[in-house]
Amino acid sequence: MQYFIHSENVKLVGRTFLHQGVCWCGLSGSGIAFSFTGTYAAISFQGDDTTTGNCTEGKARAAVYVNDVRVADFMMEEPEKTVQLFSSEIPEYVEVKVVKLSECPMSVIGIKSIEVQAEGGIYPLPISDRKIEFIGDSITCGFGVDMEDPEVPFRTDTEDVTKAYAYQTAQKLKADYSMVSYSGYGIISGYTEMDVPMKEQLVPTYYEKVGFSFGHPYGDIRLQDYKWDFSQYQPQLVIVNLGTNDDSYCNDDVKRQEEFAQEYAEFLKVIRKDNQEAKILCTVGIMGDRIYPAVEKAVKIFREQTGDIKVCAMRFPEQLEEDGRVSCGHPTAVTHEKAAELLTEHIRQIMNWQ
Repeated sequence: MQYFIHSENVKLVGRTFLHQGVCWCGLSGSGIAFSFTGTYAAISFQGDDTTTGNCTEGKARAAVYVNDVRVADFMMEEPEKTVQLFSSEIPEYVEVKVVKLSECPMSVIGIKSIEVQAEGGIYPLPISDRKIEFIGDSITCGFGVDMEDPEVPFRTDTEDVTKAYAYQTAQKLKADYSMVSYSGYGIISGYTEMDVPMKEQLVPTYYEKVGFSFGHPYGDIRLQDYKWDFSQYQPQLVIVNLGTNDDSYCNDDVKRQEEFAQEYAEFLKVIRKDNQEAKILCTVGIMGDRIYPAVEKAVKIFREQTGDIKVCAMRFPEQLEEDGRVSCGHPTAVTHEKAAELLTEHIRQIMNWQ
């Protein structure tokens, strides 16, 4: 039997966009999760316009897991694709997860339908009582983690959010997650080598949107034209890992660092407005911690201006040379694992999660 996606038969993971019966996944880690008891399952996917001629920096990469084993890992290079993921002679209980591995600006992927031979249909996997939102940049996306040569430029087929610290932290804590992460983006500037701010690449611009992408569902839908409904997902903890790209503009300039701290504090006010009960943890440092004092200052400014004390900061240790580098000097899977261990323990303390 064929099923189309809705919240009553699958668990929607991250910020997804349901439109004309298709579940569009843009942001890293977004997807669906469901279970069934049966003998067969296949999922049909739909590509955005990057599969029909729109040239961006890369097509979408996605993975399918069956009972926590990755059974499919593919690039969406055609307008439609069906992936058979399970077959058995006798009915078995099966849990399925679909995860978009690559990030949003380059491409979006649609989940069209699920075909199963099952007793009673398909059901959403349970919602965890622990919910985290991660706001970040390329580090959170898992930029280049599958590319061993640090001199090779960015490609979406080398991104894998499941190997990045954020996804791994959520797994360790058995928490649901939502990712809002864009490579090269910052608070007052995206990554720049021109000594001028890259204002086109700012996370606050798109934080309250479903996402931002140069890839378009059906060729004309723009995720950035749609507001995200925060009532769909209210985390107990929001983790902000931004500043690495801003540092390329701020450098050691005290005035620019002050501007960063002030605008960061304003962004914290937006985060608080949309997530009124959540604790907020601000962190940076994996690819350099020069800007960390400005992050601490942003937290101080926010607390003084609002009286809100449910915001704190944590410095990540910088990646070690012996742990290597991947594409464009980004952290390896080893570095991500170390960061996840550290962050997990810190969260256990501040959230009292055992």
